[in-house]
Amino acid sequence: MSSTDSDAPKLYQAREPIFPRRVSGRFRNLKWIIMIVTLGIYYVTPWLRWDRGPQLPDQAVLIDLANRRFFFFWIEIWPHEFYFVAGLLIMAGLGLFLFTSALGRVWCGYTCPQTVWTDLFILVERWIEGDRNARLRLHRQKKLDFRKVRLRLTKWTTWLLIAVATGGAWVFYFTDAPTLARDLVTLDAHPAAYITIAILTGTTFFFGGFAREQICIYACPWPRIQAAMMDEETLTVAYRDWRGEPRGKHRKGEGAENLGDCIDCNACVNVCPMGIDIRDGQQLACITCALCIDACDDVMERIGKPRGLIDYIALSDEDRERAGGAPKPVWKHVFRPRVMLYTGLWALVGLGLLFALFIRPDIEMTVAPERNPVNVILSDGSVRNTYDVRLLNKHGEDRPFRITLTGHPQLRVQLEGTPYETVTVPANQTYLQRVYVVAPPNSGPADAERTEFRFWVEDLTNSERAHNDTVFFGRDVQ
Repeated sequence: MSSTDSDAPKLYQAREPIFPRRVSGRFRNLKWIIMIVTLGIYYVTPWLRWDRGPQLPDQAVLIDLANRRFFFFWIEIWPHEFYFVAGLLIMAGLGLFLFTSALGRVWCGYTCPQTVWTDLFILVERWIEGDRNARLRLHRQKKLDFRKVRLRLTKWTTWLLIAVATGGAWVFYFTDAPTLARDLVTLDAHPAAYITIAILTGTTFFFGGFAREQICIYACPWPRIQAAMMDEETLTVAYRDWRGEPRGKHRKGEGAENLGDCIDCNACVNVCPMGIDIRDGQQLACITCALCIDACDDVMERIGKPRGLIDYIALSDEDRERAGGAPKPVWKHVFRPRVMLYTGLWALVGLGLLFALFIRPDIEMTVAPERNPVNVILSDGSVRNTYDVRLLNKHGEDRPFRITLTGHPQLRVQLEGTPYETVTVPANQTYLQRVYVVAPPNSGPADAERTEFRFWVEDLTNSERAHNDTVFFGRDVQ
């Protein structure tokens, strides 16, 4: 390497690890509650049972890829009903727009998986290595003594166990959890299960333990999109600089009356998991976790100043507060046209999904005419068309289905493999039945190029019916 190369400025600055200080307060308590609830849901849900009968899985939430179905308690989604999943994804997107327009990046600060698992990993780190100052000293310690090795190995081992549990919980959503757990322990599980767990273990360990805020800043696209969802009425975490500036540490002596409320203690910086200074204004890295609010309120109480130097604030309130007025009530910021539009769209999609869920039939049929050949002329001169009729029985028991047709009185139905019009469809399965439709010689359908008619299927147990329109091709078809 030449001297010119060695003197060149570095284009990339190595990451300096962030060690947030412990803080207590209403927002920190809210984050603890959300972390416990979300992690509890994630880890516990695959083990919940739901009795669907002897021929169906009893796991309450199951993505059954083998049979191409999704079970959610009493709801069963089939492959052709994927629009329910699409609708839920649309609702999730609209919900994200809704909460961001009202309260900024609350998803990022409270419920994003990266935030939740990072909080958990930081908690483990604090338990093992101590609070911020102790972790800083350990990080800056150059000597690799027994204590440092012991603390690091203990921390990394705990992180790894959490990461394994995370990856293991994920695969339990795709097959029966107790059975898979036993197979994993006895090494009888499918290799795909071990590979998936290994990948999720590695990513969780790295993202939550080492990458942390880097994922939010560089990998996540949402910080770059959120600006389109926010306006001057959005409530977001901000610093009241008109009250805090000029900042200074000394509260007594000459000139103290000219200082603002901020004593430049850096408490807000020391608790921030992103390592930013909220006093510098809105920043892409801020996830609005509000821990800086708790830290600043604690300092304000100790020095006898009003709380709220850092708080959830709307940009539209700045001029009013600078003039000594009071901010708008929170509800006026939340209930505004943009938020109400997102709420209406979100509710409309949700109501549409509920309506579709309750009106969907328990039996369905699809019809596929055989095209090669289009028809067959039998020895007595009658014309026969062939159709593949796919019957879907969504009930938890076998049901007898009767296939008939309407549209022309001279057409008759014949089922392959049985002299009857009835076939038994297994519970919660799709059944393929070949059906022949025959027109007698010298009849209208036999001599016409095409005759429209309708297939009917009836559940003989409860008389529920479904239909499908199709076409009969006569002898004039070339």
